[in-house]
Amino acid sequence: MIETKDFYRIQRLPPYVFAEVNKLKAELRAGGMDIIDFGFGNPDLPTPQHVIDKLVETVQKPKTTGYSASRGIKGLRQACARYYKRRFDVSLDPETEVVATIGSKEGFANLAQAITAPGDIIYAPDPSYPLHAYGFVIAGAKIQGIPAITAYEYLAGVKEALVKAEKPPMAIVVCFPSNPTGHVADLSFYEEIVEIAKANDIIILSDLAYSEIYFGKAPPSIFQVPGAKEDILAIETTSMSKTYSMAGWRIGFAVGSERLIAALARVKSYLDYGAFTPIQVAACAALDGPQECVHSAREIYKYRRDVLIDSFARAGWDIPSPEASMFAWTPLPKGFEDMKSVDFCKLLMKEAGVAVAPGNGFGENGEGFVRIALVENEQRIRQAARNVKQFLSTHRELAAE
Repeated sequence: MIETKDFYRIQRLPPYVFAEVNKLKAELRAGGMDIIDFGFGNPDLPTPQHVIDKLVETVQKPKTTGYSASRGIKGLRQACARYYKRRFDVSLDPETEVVATIGSKEGFANLAQAITAPGDIIYAPDPSYPLHAYGFVIAGAKIQGIPAITAYEYLAGVKEALVKAEKPPMAIVVCFPSNPTGHVADLSFYEEIVEIAKANDIIILSDLAYSEIYFGKAPPSIFQVPGAKEDILAIETTSMSKTYSMAGWRIGFAVGSERLIAALARVKSYLDYGAFTPIQVAACAALDGPQECVHSAREIYKYRRDVLIDSFARAGWDIPSPEASMFAWTPLPKGFEDMKSVDFCKLLMKEAGVAVAPGNGFGENGEGFVRIALVENEQRIRQAARNVKQFLSTHRELAAE
């Protein structure tokens, strides 16, 4: 019998570090332990009622339950274009510059399949969302990770890598607001990335999944750089998962260069029939409807962030304040600096009943960090802080003996 490890693409993937943590979580819960789960970025806020109502209304119409269109229904592509105009003052042609995706993850993965050939070099942030690297690894490309705790560390790393490189990379991935670090990039960052791309004939792939979960100035789009859409090959993926708490609905979109959108649409035409039509219609209601739900979600995440930072600081664990996203990215607490991230996560879960994500799951530069998702309510966050305080106190007492 052939084992999966013998398959070419499976061999190219490292062990999934989150699997260890998830396995332990399941075992502890099966044993009756209450786990306060900050490990998975799964929004706990409800999908807005007007979006649900539109889904229910649409699904009852017989003609909406058949195959859809892989590039998305026309109404959704038009709604995406209206969102970009309203939010970024960027004009898009719904026919040639927008594709609806089954979540931004699917769009990014299929884009990697569409544009890369074996041996192509891709610059990707490290740490970053695993798909940013491994979507291209699966496609046969080679990833060069660039340190990216902040946007300008990443920019400096890209410049340094280009100076040392025999030839420029085929593409550069950018992701701000960042998952996992929560850092943002301003328009000047995108202006420099566009200039680099123009000078070296590099494709820019921008992941803007957290565009609406921010706690200061609204993050920009790369297409706000004058001429970006015309002067370089660039594409931007966006998700409705976090903005509208529609993670399980699996809906998002990609916008940008007509050539890249056409490539993505062609690959998708072979692989899927698009998201379920009623979901796409409901997504139109989300994008075009009242946006108070987005403001409310943003305020809830901001409040949770502040509660987390304050209560954990009093527990003895100082957590840097994220500028955006639904995550906090933090070094391991004092006294645990020499421990592997996975080992710390497992110990914290077993002894404190608190689950967080190991930083090395987001790249080599994530070692020594953990990601904390803001997906538990205030009471659960404060309970976690009490558990963490006892956990830290116990270990520091043992270390002092």
